[in-house]
Amino acid sequence: MAQRKVLDVGNCGPDHAAIRRMLESHFDVEVSQADALNDTLDALQAKMFDLVLVNRKLDCDYSDGIRILEHIKADSRFQAVPVMLVTNLAEHQDLAVAAGGERGFGKLELESPATHDLLRTFLA
Repeated sequence: MAQRKVLDVGNCGPDHAAIRRMLESHFDVEVSQADALNDTLDALQAKMFDLVLVNRKLDCDYSDGIRILEHIKADSRFQAVPVMLVTNLAEHQDLAVAAGGERGFGKLELESPATHDLLRTFLA
């Protein structure tokens, strides 16, 4: 099976490294990084991604990551791409699902078997 592609959006260096390490240790993936809306949309135009992970609060300006999810889902070119919010807060996961995203996971749950099972749906 072809290597899956994941776009990680809005995470700081250490969090991106932890997410990348977890993904690469459990799945055959290539992980790319974006910081904000414009480079996220540029990345989606340049390459097909199997999953987009968006931090709840973007590291670059602390804006709301749900806005990026909403932009992706509003663009007919990218509507089919699964998008997850990375947050430990259940109410924000609910908002992400209501905006068309998939239920995601929090950084405290990176090594949880439930998180790996959730990701397997998109990356196995």
